[in-house]
Amino acid sequence: MNVQQIMNALEAKHPGEKEYLQAVHEVLESVESVYNQRPDFEKAKIIERIVEPDRIFTFRVSWVDDKGNVQVNIGYRVQFNGAIGPYKGGLRFHPSVNLSILKFLGFEQMFKNALTTLPMGGGKGGSDFDPTGKSDGEIMRFCQAFMWELWRVIGADTDVPAGDIGVGGREIGYLYGMYKKLAREHTGVLTGKGITWGGSLIRPEATGFGALYFVEHMLAKAGKDIKGKRVAVSGFGNVAWGASLKATQLGAKVVAISGPDGVVEIPNGMTNEMIDYLIELRASNRNIVSPFAEKFPESKFTAGKKAWIVKCDIALPSAFQNELNGDDARELLANGCWCVAEISNMGCTPEAIKAFQDKKVLFGPGKAVNAGGVAVSGLEMTQNAAHISWTTEEVDTKLHQIMEDIHEACVKYGTQPNGYVNYVNGANIAGFMKVATAMMEQGVI
Repeated sequence: MNVQQIMNALEAKHPGEKEYLQAVHEVLESVESVYNQRPDFEKAKIIERIVEPDRIFTFRVSWVDDKGNVQVNIGYRVQFNGAIGPYKGGLRFHPSVNLSILKFLGFEQMFKNALTTLPMGGGKGGSDFDPTGKSDGEIMRFCQAFMWELWRVIGADTDVPAGDIGVGGREIGYLYGMYKKLAREHTGVLTGKGITWGGSLIRPEATGFGALYFVEHMLAKAGKDIKGKRVAVSGFGNVAWGASLKATQLGAKVVAISGPDGVVEIPNGMTNEMIDYLIELRASNRNIVSPFAEKFPESKFTAGKKAWIVKCDIALPSAFQNELNGDDARELLANGCWCVAEISNMGCTPEAIKAFQDKKVLFGPGKAVNAGGVAVSGLEMTQNAAHISWTTEEVDTKLHQIMEDIHEACVKYGTQPNGYVNYVNGANIAGFMKVATAMMEQGVI
């Protein structure tokens, strides 16, 4: 395999899809040496097959707003790779959604799901619909119109969507209600469902909780402890809430959160009341973080800045892809940050990752760090299939074990001769080998 030749060919076929091409390039760089030791992979053209989605569905979503005006959005579902199980991955509702972003997310999801040890393939979907400022009625009508187009191509053993940015418990409820009406069956076709109708305990917290469990293992491997450490978190949504809650429970101090409008610094660390307020803030649909500082005067809001301006030991990007760039990385390093873990998918640019790895900073990639969310979605699928419900303790114990297993896989494939663990290589190689092996054993399909 020649990485540059493959990337040149992909760029010619998919010009302008920068997020997708970035994600593919990162993985190919990691797996090149391992792949080139497997002539059977090369003969079967595993790379050429694994970088292209199995199929993509694109559809128009027409709905009526509260003023009676017809609105039109574009909907997508990318079924990327189903070698190890039904397609699994979230739905994102955000104006930035396009095919490149969803292909990158589906590609990442394929390897992330493989790392969980659960039988789930990779997929992703969504729409350029913006839920910000929309009424409950408008969101319900959009979700119903979206599902009207999607329902025929998903199923409990075919493709199981979940939530993502802009798609929380409310949206999953509206989507599931419409699916159930159309399909006339009550199955685990969506995860992130309400507890009273098939959801799993701790699913809302799972991405943030799992990320902090992974960080704990990273720190333990390096001989460090999270207690008393200062943590900066970008975002203020469901993921940031779960991460802030678990970090605080583990004895760390969350000293920063951020939104599109700026950053809030909390010098003494977030309290339980502050963490609870994050849920209220996100539910307001205003997509700004400044009201946090208005409610808690002991905090300070700075407009137009990111969380990375606040001095911290541990940085947790938890919002969007490529949110932490090279300048941000240098600022974090200058401020003494020694651990970065992506809770957002591909949260750091390649320049930022290189800066961290050059300084031997502990760096965890999103496909490993944030796998706790889809892991508990997988556990939700298992509970649905068996028609049972597990306790919080049972789910949390299984989540702990999954994140420990993911960390061990990263260490196995990512430890360098000098002892430094390249978690990016470890995660990419571990996930790739599982999917590639399954593809080999199932023939050319």
